Amino acid sequence: MARPWRVAIVGGGITGLAAAVRLRDRAPTGTEITVYEQSGRLGGKLRTGELAGGPVEFGAESFLMRDPAGGESAAVTLIRRLGLAGSIVHPTVGQAALVVDGGLRPVPGGTLVGVPGDLDKVAAVARPAAAADRDGGGPLLPPDADVSVGALVRDRLGDEVVDRLVDPMLGGVYAGRADDLSLVTTMPALARAARVEHTLVGAVRAAQAAAPRAPGAPVFGTLAGGLSTLVEAAARESGATIRRDAAVRELHPTPTGWRLAVGPTRDPQFVEVDAVLLAVPARPAARLLAGPAPEVATAVGGLDYASVALVTMALPEPELPELSGFLVPATEGLLIKASTFFTTKWGHLRRPDGLALVRASVGRYGDETSLQLTDDDLVATVHRELSKVLGTPLPTPVARHVQRWGGALPQYTPGHLGRVAAARTALRAAHPTLALAGAGYDGVGIPVCVRSGETAAEEIITALGGSAA
Repeated sequence: MARPWRVAIVGGGITGLAAAVRLRDRAPTGTEITVYEQSGRLGGKLRTGELAGGPVEFGAESFLMRDPAGGESAAVTLIRRLGLAGSIVHPTVGQAALVVDGGLRPVPGGTLVGVPGDLDKVAAVARPAAAADRDGGGPLLPPDADVSVGALVRDRLGDEVVDRLVDPMLGGVYAGRADDLSLVTTMPALARAARVEHTLVGAVRAAQAAAPRAPGAPVFGTLAGGLSTLVEAAARESGATIRRDAAVRELHPTPTGWRLAVGPTRDPQFVEVDAVLLAVPARPAARLLAGPAPEVATAVGGLDYASVALVTMALPEPELPELSGFLVPATEGLLIKASTFFTTKWGHLRRPDGLALVRASVGRYGDETSLQLTDDDLVATVHRELSKVLGTPLPTPVARHVQRWGGALPQYTPGHLGRVAAARTALRAAHPTLALAGAGYDGVGIPVCVRSGETAAEEIITALGGSAA
C-alpha cells in the first residue's frame, strides 16, 4: 500500500486554509495536511473581535459576491462548501461619499474604481479633461503592456479625476497611490478593454458591459457571525493538523520531497513532507525560497507592502449621515484615508441602545509616519478629523480599539503579474511540489486569496501524480 501524501501549508490565513480545504476535497483519502502558522491565531487579516459588547471586524470587513466574469465568487463558493451560506448578509446602506474641499459628496455612479464611464456623472466631484480622451486611431494599451493606473487616467482625463476619484478608491483597497499601482493587476477588466478600445471612457463602458450586474444584486457580503467563523469552519473542515506558534524557518529539497525546520532557531524540529505550499507574504516566502530557488526568491522578495492602522470607536448616539462611510483623497490633507459606519452600513450590527461603531483607516504607502503615533494619539486625531468632516462634534467614545497591520497590503507596480508568472514558471520547472499562493502574487480581497490557495492546491495534487478534477 502506498504511503499517504504529506503536504505542508505554510501560513494559516484564508489562502492557506482554502488550500487545505481543497486538498482535503480533492487529494487522495488519507492525505496528511499540516498548516503551520507563525502566530498564535489563524485567519491572517480576517479577525473578528468585540467592542462595547458587540462583534466588530478588526481586519477585512466583507467579500465580493461575484467574480470578474459575473459568476459566484470563490469566497461565496467556499462559504457554501463550509455550510455557512445561510449566514451571508449584505449592506443595508450602500451609498458612500468622498471628502471634497472639506465636505462630503456622494460617490458618483457609473465609474470603475473611480474611472468614469459617463463624464457628466462625476462633474460634481471632479472636472474631467474630456478633450484629452480623443480617439487616436488605435487601442489605448498595446498587447501585453502594463502601466500605472494614474499614468493612464491622468493622460486621458486629467489630474482631478485621479486625485479626487481614482486615488481615494484605490487607496481604500490597497493603501497605495494610483500613480504607482499596476493597471493590469488592480483593474484587469479595464486593462483588457484598453487593449481594444480607443478611448478611456469607451474602455470603462466596455469593461462594465462585459460583466453586467443584475439590478439590485448585492455587490458585497459578510457573515452574520463575523468573518472569523469562516476561518474556524475552514480549519475544521480541512481536517488538517493545525500548528500555531510554529514558524517555518528553513526549507530544503530532499530526494523524495522537502525538509522543513520548524520552531525556535536553537532547537528546531525537522519535518519531512512530499510537497509544500507557501501561503505567506512575499518577503517571508522569499526567505524560505533563498536556498532552493534563489532567482525566484529575488523576484518575489522585491514586492513592497503598505502598513495601515484601523481605529474603531463605539460612540453613544452620534449624529451620522445615512451613508456606509466615506473615502478621503490624499489632497485633503487628513490623516484618515477612509471611514466606515459599521452600524449604519450593516443592519445586523445595529444596536437598540443607539451605540454606533465607526472605523477609520490610517496609513498610506510611502507616508507611514502617522502610524508612529501612540494608540491614544491615533484615536484622538481620528475622532477630531471625523468630527470636522461630519461638521458636528462626535461624542466621546465609550470604547475604542486600534488594530495595526504592519506590511499588510501589497503594492503592485506595473509588470507585477508578468514577474509573478515568470517566477512561478521557474519554480514549477525546478520544484513542481513547491507552490506559491496569496495576495502578494494574485491580488487582494478574500475571493482572490481563496482562489489563489485553491489553485496552488490543485497544482500540488497534479505534481504528486493525482488529479485535480
